[in-house]
Amino acid sequence: MTYTEVLTKARTVIGDNCKACPVCNGIACKNIIPGPGAKGSGTVAINNYAAWQKITLNMDTIYENGKIDTSIDFFGKHFALPVFAGPVGAVSNHYSDAYDDLSYNNTLVKACAANGIVGFTGDGINAKVMEGAAKSIAANNGVGIPTIKPWNLETIKQKMELVRTGNPFAMAMDIDGAGLPFLKNMNPPAGSKSVAELAEIIKMAGVPFIIKGVMTVKGALKALEAGASAIVVSNHGGRVLDSCAPTAEVLPDIVKAVKGKMKIIVDGGIRTGIDVFKAIALGADAVIIARPFVTAVYGGGEEGVKVYIEKLKAELEDTMAMTGALKISDITSEMIRY
Repeated sequence: MTYTEVLTKARTVIGDNCKACPVCNGIACKNIIPGPGAKGSGTVAINNYAAWQKITLNMDTIYENGKIDTSIDFFGKHFALPVFAGPVGAVSNHYSDAYDDLSYNNTLVKACAANGIVGFTGDGINAKVMEGAAKSIAANNGVGIPTIKPWNLETIKQKMELVRTGNPFAMAMDIDGAGLPFLKNMNPPAGSKSVAELAEIIKMAGVPFIIKGVMTVKGALKALEAGASAIVVSNHGGRVLDSCAPTAEVLPDIVKAVKGKMKIIVDGGIRTGIDVFKAIALGADAVIIARPFVTAVYGGGEEGVKVYIEKLKAELEDTMAMTGALKISDITSEMIRY
């Protein structure tokens, strides 16, 4: 399959809410929830994408030629790209019943592991979602990151016990997930967490823990205080708070505050290998991409995911070659104009 074929096929099965656009920029779906849109005005997802496009590249091909290496090491694992597939839940509600959370997670985790990256799995009210995620991660030698919503502590403990059977190399929590409209007033309750509560959760995990949904220096420092191994600079794709700043704009200040003390991942509107390069140049260690992986799964299953990963890798390799970066650690802020 080609990426164009993946998109074409996705449009026939993904449902009415997502248009499987050639450029996933948030415009067509805007504020469609249930669906892939953003909250309120729907502009945060659009602004996330636009912010990366404002960053330009500094071309430089006067350097000693060599082989491009896009790989990274992350929490003791070696990956082909500094790219993770983001956690997505309730896919049959937001897209179509061609997949449910169990089949989606299974397809994503397997395809990502087979193609040199790692997939985050989503969470849901149904305990079988976490059970299924654990089985998928176990089947792929622990190469998967289960993401738990900020439920009450007892529920979090139960879910951790479920996913721990998959022997994941890391766990995560999308701390901003309680702002999702469809989680309001649900049982078990979900909500914000204090530094002390996060510290307890991180201790329970027993593996490197990633806090997703950090948008300020203050938030990053609190995550560090709680003992997080990594944070994800993320506004949840605009799905939890309208008028939130684009992630590309807040990333540099957060990098300046905590770089070297914890891993920094960023998401929000990153769509191409060029965008990945820009994020690394701004100081991120890796990126998360979510919505396009949904399209890839619906449009081609495991093969669709493979095609999208190969597209990202080719774009990143080309960008590195044209800016003088032979390896990921060579990418610096001097290679972009911000």
